Amino acid sequence: MKRLRKGSRRVRFRHFMLDTPLIRLVVLLVVLWLCFAAGVYWAEQGVDGATVNTYGKALYWGVAAFSTAGIADPPVSAAARLIGGLWIVIGSVLFFGTVVATITAYFLRPLQRPARQIIETIEYNLEQLGDLSIEELELLKETTDALIEHMERLKGRPAG
Repeated sequence: MKRLRKGSRRVRFRHFMLDTPLIRLVVLLVVLWLCFAAGVYWAEQGVDGATVNTYGKALYWGVAAFSTAGIADPPVSAAARLIGGLWIVIGSVLFFGTVVATITAYFLRPLQRPARQIIETIEYNLEQLGDLSIEELELLKETTDALIEHMERLKGRPAG
């Protein structure tokens, strides 16, 4: 029983990662962070009084600015401030959008994909085949055959 629960958790986690926008949006967020940090670093090069004078500091500034912690010195040049301001707005919208979209997709998934739920249930139950008796397996075969015939009739195909 413990093995099945563990497998079930793995299936749920896999579906959470694949069926929600989490992975795609996190990758997009990281790529944008790297790009905006590069832009701030490039805009601050050679500016007197600039504190963002390495790419590492630009990456740190990007995280500090995005998190609204206010612990990083602001850029000095107008171009870097513009790039930084865009990063703060776009990054915040994308981050909070990721959280909302992931939660929404996770909880609405059963409502939007009943066929997927059926497949997951069948996959789970297939793990139980070793515990079934011959009579139960015959009943399962009859039920499956009846389901296939029913679906073929619904789709207008002759039962084969």
